[in-house]
Amino acid sequence: MKFPIRFPSPSRLRFSAIPSKSLSSSSLTTPLPNWVESRSILEPQTTSKIPTFPNPISQNTEFSDKNAVDALLSYKNDPQTALEYANWAGKQRGFIREVGDSFFVLLHILVRFPNYHNAARSLIDDYVCRASAPSCVVAVDYLIDCSERYGFWLKTRLFDYFLNGYVRAQRYKDAEDCFYALVSRRILPCQIILNNFLKSLIRANMIDNARRLFKDVVSMSISYDCDTVYMMMCASLRDGRVEEAERYFLEAKNSGIKIEPHVYSSAVRAACMKLESNVAIGLLSEMKGRGWVPPEGAFTLAICTCVKQRNMTEALRLKEEMINSGHSLNLVVATSLMKGYYQQGDLNSSLALFDKIVEDGLAPNKVTYAVTIEGCCVHGNMEKAKELYLRMKSAGIQPTVYTVNSIIRGYLKIDILDQAMGIFDVAVKDGIANVFTYNDMLSWFCGGGRLDDAYEMWNKMIDRGVEPTVVSYNNMILGNCRKGNMDIALNLLSEMAVKNLKPNVVTYSILVDGHFRKGETEKAIGLFDLMVISGIVPTNVTFHTVIYGLCKGGQTTVAKESMEKYVSMGFKPGCMAYNCLIDGFMKEGAIDSALVVYDEMCKAGLVPNVVTYTTLIDGFCRGQTLDLALNVWSEMRAKNIAMDVTAYNALINAFCKRNDMKCASQLFDELIEAGLSPTTAVYNAMIGGFRKLYDMDSALNLYKRMRSEGTQCDLKTYTTLIDGLLKVGNIELATVFYQKMLAKNIMPDVITYSVLIHGLCNKGQLENAHKVLDEMLSKSVTPNALIYNTLIGRNFKEGNFQEAFRLHDEMLDSGLATDDTSYDILLNGKLKENPSHREFFSSQAM
Repeated sequence: MKFPIRFPSPSRLRFSAIPSKSLSSSSLTTPLPNWVESRSILEPQTTSKIPTFPNPISQNTEFSDKNAVDALLSYKNDPQTALEYANWAGKQRGFIREVGDSFFVLLHILVRFPNYHNAARSLIDDYVCRASAPSCVVAVDYLIDCSERYGFWLKTRLFDYFLNGYVRAQRYKDAEDCFYALVSRRILPCQIILNNFLKSLIRANMIDNARRLFKDVVSMSISYDCDTVYMMMCASLRDGRVEEAERYFLEAKNSGIKIEPHVYSSAVRAACMKLESNVAIGLLSEMKGRGWVPPEGAFTLAICTCVKQRNMTEALRLKEEMINSGHSLNLVVATSLMKGYYQQGDLNSSLALFDKIVEDGLAPNKVTYAVTIEGCCVHGNMEKAKELYLRMKSAGIQPTVYTVNSIIRGYLKIDILDQAMGIFDVAVKDGIANVFTYNDMLSWFCGGGRLDDAYEMWNKMIDRGVEPTVVSYNNMILGNCRKGNMDIALNLLSEMAVKNLKPNVVTYSILVDGHFRKGETEKAIGLFDLMVISGIVPTNVTFHTVIYGLCKGGQTTVAKESMEKYVSMGFKPGCMAYNCLIDGFMKEGAIDSALVVYDEMCKAGLVPNVVTYTTLIDGFCRGQTLDLALNVWSEMRAKNIAMDVTAYNALINAFCKRNDMKCASQLFDELIEAGLSPTTAVYNAMIGGFRKLYDMDSALNLYKRMRSEGTQCDLKTYTTLIDGLLKVGNIELATVFYQKMLAKNIMPDVITYSVLIHGLCNKGQLENAHKVLDEMLSKSVTPNALIYNTLIGRNFKEGNFQEAFRLHDEMLDSGLATDDTSYDILLNGKLKENPSHREFFSSQAM
């Protein structure tokens, strides 16, 4: 309990709390107390013969505590004889059966002589261990009263011994009571005893008690020193109360307490825990200003904090200052700087520092290797990472799972599965692979669509007794959603519940996206609602998933209404959400609605980005409103927003459709000058544009440029070139390109076959056209109505009426409906020029 501060006069103290039986003569008939019998300290401290003390009066005369006090007072200046008398009286007459005046008089006698302080302390230590001893408050008042009644100077050392005795006995509640009893009587413990008390409380994990006690020490103006401050700061930092530690430091500085370097070091540590490197650097400067050399530990903390804050300039400056102060570059600082180097993209400097510390005799430890290997993996230098990994093992340092996982992720990042599996297998064999290791492999397999390999890895994990986590299930759910296996994905969700694994927002977001990908909009929205009902707060990713899914599913109006509802749920729409709506409306042909969203976006204070403008340009181009697209392009230029490849592609494609190859070519050149690389889609648009103008020389030059730049030629590229070459009558070169296409394992589709058959028929190559049809059928590619109509018409023209009618019957048997063109051929014997047919092939390449 805490006592209120009061300062009574010793002469007015009364001791009604003292047990009266301690002064009773009847107590002499009971056995001696254990503490008297067991304490060897009561034995004489010299080798002289113990004096013989006469029996007081007679055997029938009362031997009271007062008799003992009188005897002890006669030895007031002879502590050795007083001890011998106490020992004799204890053995012969039961002296100090109950603690009374005689006990405290003896303490007062002993404390007057330095050589007997240990004896006094031992008696007190024995006293505080007795469960039957009077309370600490009573003991304090006894000491004060005895000093006054028997003429002793009040020695504060005795009270320090009492307080310290309770602390040594780990009776911390009694120690607190003793402390408050002393200070209320103007008896202040010495700093050493106070510090020991606080230290003991902290070691006993009674930090709150220590905190309260120190607060009272400060408020009562009780003297304390920098060691007290250091202990309290360390306790606060251990408890994570950094601001409190800083307050202790500042209060001590302001109160004039002499601060030592170790206290400054704790202040540096506090600043570093708050990632306030500027404060830590300031404290180091103060230490230097006081003429101290900051400890190596303080430098180390400050340097590591600078690295964490990506301030390598200051970290390197402090490193030089540390070395110039006489400290050596230690392994912690070197490792931290290595990490700092590679985090700012300078892997070479990181590796150079690694080599330097080895040359200087520092042996890299597990952490140093882990950091350096991680840097190599992050920057894709897997050859060096593997070298360091093997070097680490040859040095007898077993790699941690953290290092192993870094290397595995590094190899997977650059799609080198065999090396990743090699490291993985060793980790499993060595028994260090954990669930994170398996999750890395599952993530790569599932993300890459290799679901069978993912299940094989999953089974390995289960067989090894590694319990799947929520992340493990999320990976498997993702893999199945990407494959369209929504039933399996939902079964995995149910399995999580059986294993008491709570699905998180990522789990639901993946499933919602999976349903949208399959066109199951209602199920996606239902799952989203279930997530919200379950108390899982959607993230911006989840909201965007729903908005994007609705827009992609042709429900942009619903998406817009949903976004407005989601705002009340904490969603803050950004450019991404508005861009989805604009793109959705544009693809639905609702240009006015798209512009309304664009206006709302600007009014919301959002700045349209390149995606916004690209979406508008692409939408306007699709809607045949090229003038509006050009206006957006002009606005982008006015705002210094650089166009991306998608925007250039939309404009180039629009100009190509208009047969304006001059403007298209100018944009193509501008794209190159802007440092962008034309995509396959851009090249296909340009080739298709020149094909429409029968300018196959320009088209073939673009094809050559594609090949030289390493841009991939796809089916559309070859189909467009073949169509153009057939139209200009270059059947031989068209055949060459067809063979090139097949050699690259690019399989023709119905459009390619349509182009070939139509082109060959137009050039009178009916026999070759029939061969192409046979090839189609052999590859299970179903001909369309246009192919049959083309062949029927050409056979009629050649007079092959029987073949023409056979083809017509085959067309009907394949399930194709006869259209107006088919009837016109059968009735008139020729294929009329149809605008829709004329534009069919051109449109396929655009």
